[in-house]
Amino acid sequence: MSEGCTHNCETCSEACASREGGAPQDLHEAANPNSNIKKVIGVVSGKGGVGKSLVCSMLAVEMRRRACNTAILDADITGPSIPKMFGLKTRAVGSELGILPVETRTGVKVMSVNLLLEHETDPVVWRGPVIAGTVTQFWTDVVWGDVDYMFVDMPPGTGDVALTVFQSLPVDGIVIVASPQDLVSMIVEKAVKMAGLMNVPILGLVENMSYFTCPDCGKKISVFGESHIDEIAAAYKVPVLGKLPIDPGLAKQCDMGVIEAFEGNYLADGVQALEDLLKK
Repeated sequence: MSEGCTHNCETCSEACASREGGAPQDLHEAANPNSNIKKVIGVVSGKGGVGKSLVCSMLAVEMRRRACNTAILDADITGPSIPKMFGLKTRAVGSELGILPVETRTGVKVMSVNLLLEHETDPVVWRGPVIAGTVTQFWTDVVWGDVDYMFVDMPPGTGDVALTVFQSLPVDGIVIVASPQDLVSMIVEKAVKMAGLMNVPILGLVENMSYFTCPDCGKKISVFGESHIDEIAAAYKVPVLGKLPIDPGLAKQCDMGVIEAFEGNYLADGVQALEDLLKK
């Protein structure tokens, strides 16, 4: 394996650095000609059910509140939840320029497979290569226009779609989402190591379901055990961007499709990291 490649260069047919004697081949796909996307941020997790889509949506909402042009590419093809959180019912349509994303109430541009299906509960029973190809098309065929921050809601794990996103899209950094359990902590480390293998910068870690605040006494209760996120962050020299509590009010707003109405400020450090990234 040569530097910059993610496979065995001796057995592949690609024009790799070891064969050409130069820089590794750039596999990034070109965005739609009518798209101007400044920064691409992947939101990832090593397993499902930790709140990755929630964090992705909250970051998009916060950056939109700061007058940034914001978009979400929902790469979780078999488990899309972004349209539900934003209350989107309108189906995406095509034009002579490409597929047009659907805009939320505050102007966040969204593309998700659920915006293309006849019914939002229709299952997507596709094999891996078709799913990966759909994610690429969301990048190449969608008319995103001017976007300051595009958030890519990744499926859980480190499989085909994650590889497709990292290799095909010019990802500027990722946010890794976790929860407090020891098992999740181990899987977070897998995501951290994958980012290293793919040479993708880690902007930081976000812990969801970190604690619950007792409504009577105000005590913080660690429902899922003590947090290990600070230890992992220190070990890999990455910042903790936020610790989200179990918040029934936030959960209700997501279920109602009005996440843009939430007024909490749990991800202030994450927002600052994104603003700093745009200045680079």
